[in-house]
Formats: sequence, structure tokens, C-alpha cells
Amino acid sequence: MFKRIYHPKAFLASKRNIHPGLDARTRILSLLEKNGTNVKAIAKETKLSYASVLHHLHLLEAENIVVRKGGKPYQWELTGAGQQRLTAGSLVSLMLLMVLEALGVL
Repeated sequence: MFKRIYHPKAFLASKRNIHPGLDARTRILSLLEKNGTNVKAIAKETKLSYASVLHHLHLLEAENIVVRKGGKPYQWELTGAGQQRLTAGSLVSLMLLMVLEALGVL
């Protein structure tokens, strides 16, 4: 079976994480990583309904993953909180630390 890849910040602590929600939040977060924008632009770019985008943005806002700025229409941006994507370098560093811990060096 094909395993889906989701954005690390798409997983919510306070909600059940099911595939449709994870897919929608991954699309929204991937767009917001490029630049902050409003709900209408996000809905158009991700091909999700306006209501769905707003629902997921409110869920992400409740967990301090996104923040809205300015007046209406609000600009939505990532906060920097939550899980971060691992780069190749940080992944190698993490693996090295795990090996050193397993060997009892740390």
C-alpha cells in the first residue's frame, strides 16, 4: 500500500488526524511555507472550499501553528511553532545522536 506523506505540522494534538484532514492541512501549510496569504487565495490555489480552508486554519490557529495578521481579509502566516521539517543535515545529526546514545557514549 502506498504511504502518504504529510506536512509535519499537519498533525494536531487536539483532534483525530484522519487522511482527508491531513491532506487538506498539508496543502494549506505547504502554500503558507512559501508566503502568507488570505483564505480566498489559499482556497483558489489548493482547490479546497473556502469553508474547508477556514476550518483548518482555525484548527491550526488553536494549536499556534498559524497566526492571522492585519484586518479583514486576514493574512495567515506560519508561526514557527510545532514540528519542523527535518533537513538532510539535521536528520544525519539526529541519527548520529541516536547511535551514540545506543552505544552509551552520551
